[in-house]
Amino acid sequence: MPAQHSPPPVLSTDLDLPLVRRGKVRDVYELPDANGGSRLLIVASDRISAFDVVMPTPIVGKGALLTDMAVFWLRFVERRGICQTHLLSTDPAEVPAHAFKSGGTTREQLAGRIMIGRRCRVIPIECVVRGYLEGSGWKEYRATGAVCGVSLPPGLRQCDKLPEPIFTPATKEDAGKHDENITFDRAASLVGLPLMEELRRLSLAIYQAAAAHAESRGIIIADTKFEFGLVEGSQTPILIDEALTPDSSRFWPRETYRPGGPQASYDKQFLREHLETLVDAGSWNKQSPGPLLPPEVVEGTRRRYAAARDALTAGSTPGPATA
Repeated sequence: MPAQHSPPPVLSTDLDLPLVRRGKVRDVYELPDANGGSRLLIVASDRISAFDVVMPTPIVGKGALLTDMAVFWLRFVERRGICQTHLLSTDPAEVPAHAFKSGGTTREQLAGRIMIGRRCRVIPIECVVRGYLEGSGWKEYRATGAVCGVSLPPGLRQCDKLPEPIFTPATKEDAGKHDENITFDRAASLVGLPLMEELRRLSLAIYQAAAAHAESRGIIIADTKFEFGLVEGSQTPILIDEALTPDSSRFWPRETYRPGGPQASYDKQFLREHLETLVDAGSWNKQSPGPLLPPEVVEGTRRRYAAARDALTAGSTPGPATA
């Protein structure tokens, strides 16, 4: 049989549509509808970022894996009746023919990696929920005994499960800037108390439902972040962008979970650990441009994302999160 070849990576897209923004991973375009309104075409590329720097080496197929997971979770949230989402369609046939130009991105390249969503006003708060103590939350806890103003019991270890999930908002900064953890009161001063109370309620409800599903599939969702928006003429928040993927969450294998230190993971932690070795060696300073990634890091990252997707969306138990 002839050798099977993977499709080439999609590092960037080029469509004859108005470009709204090019984020770390997603390219977002305006997409007119038949009634003259405006939707968004969100294309998940194969780019990957760490420490707010986009790496020059793509993870082939990552955009499709992210889209599979994001669509699964958005429909999950809708079916549970928690809230509405921005997701309208994933069909590339809805992209008009004039969007495809000679030498640009093809309709075939969009297949499996797009979401067509409602256009709305983005609420400028990252809605972070933590069920376990890791990352910036662990660092802040060690220094202050609290995370974003939420006091926690003394004596917790790295990666300990919290007594109950906590809502720890952050600012939503432009590309190239670091989001900043803030208190609930600070977030309320930015967007209003009633809206923040609703965002907290929705975020915790989504996390708790998703975490229960993931645990039944052998995965711990240690923490995650959500984004919400307001459709014109409405004050009811809807869930937007992607949700509950390895790009925005910490996924740990349940069977190997041991608190008291770092965990094996199905997320970007594998990549971060490789990059930290470069930082420790003085060969990278966490600034752009990022370093080229070796094949074993690329494949190890892709395999982890695929294992998480397969477990969460198909109900199988994932394999070990090892390189």
